[in-house]
Amino acid sequence: METRQLGNSDLQITLVGVGAWAMGGGGWQYGWGGQEDADSVAAIHRALDLGVNWIDTAAVYGLGHSEEVVGRAIKGLSKKPYIFTKGSRVWEEDGTLGGCLKADSLRREVENSLRRLDIETIDLYQIHWPRPDEDIEEGWTALAEMQKEGKLRNIGVSNFSPSQMERAMKIAPITSNQPPYSAVRTDIEEDVLPFCQENNIGVIVYSPMQAGLLTGKMTHERIAGFPEDDWRHSNPEFQEPKLSKNLALADVMAEIAKRHDVPTPAVSIAWVLRHPAVTGAIVGMRRPDQVDDVIVGSALALDEQDIEKIDTLIR
Repeated sequence: METRQLGNSDLQITLVGVGAWAMGGGGWQYGWGGQEDADSVAAIHRALDLGVNWIDTAAVYGLGHSEEVVGRAIKGLSKKPYIFTKGSRVWEEDGTLGGCLKADSLRREVENSLRRLDIETIDLYQIHWPRPDEDIEEGWTALAEMQKEGKLRNIGVSNFSPSQMERAMKIAPITSNQPPYSAVRTDIEEDVLPFCQENNIGVIVYSPMQAGLLTGKMTHERIAGFPEDDWRHSNPEFQEPKLSKNLALADVMAEIAKRHDVPTPAVSIAWVLRHPAVTGAIVGMRRPDQVDDVIVGSALALDEQDIEKIDTLIR
């Protein structure tokens, strides 16, 4: 599988990586409904067998559960994938979420992530959200110190604007940024992607299929039947007037997929990977039977006709 260098690091990552958000299961504010851990582990193993070499998770996914599942999946492997995780989203005993970039809090989070993942060093540790904004410098300084201590191999950010990245870069280099990017959400093309490209900051985008909307398998009926603890219920992209437009975009992608004889998810993934600033795409996988469709997207090259069809509908 093709690889690309991630920013200023020595990591050569495959064009797609395992996204472990949904593997955290349900029962928390941004859960995806119930999830079988055995399916999650099997999906990870299938992806690794097919050549994927990195997994992206976060402490907050399932309030620690996603990291535990990832740790279980990689335990005992002779060749472990790169492990990327994120911190700064903290929670109370009742599950209430908050943001904290204080140094002592991030140190506790890193130690907890290392324990749950059962590893000694995290290949890429990212500030999940720049909240609160006024504490970005303190949080980034703490990560830079832990990198020097060897707990973190590389450090990155997620959901940061160019101005926020500039502030962090005055303290220590940024290996990567992790923003949302799909044919539904293209705003980062205006400033975030150019900034990262100019400053040798790797970009690993999340939600290239827009939380399932661009898989070709989503319908009004299926969305109406989501479990109550599925966060997508409250997402505007899954509600009118945006929903019908998004499903129309998925239909166009399905037509393109048919012409190339590939699964529809491959088109949405190939579309984000076409951008020269994008290093790789995080793709959620909940079962092993979903993995193969995703892998195809890393090898698909869309032609000008395909891109124009998609871009016309976006406009």
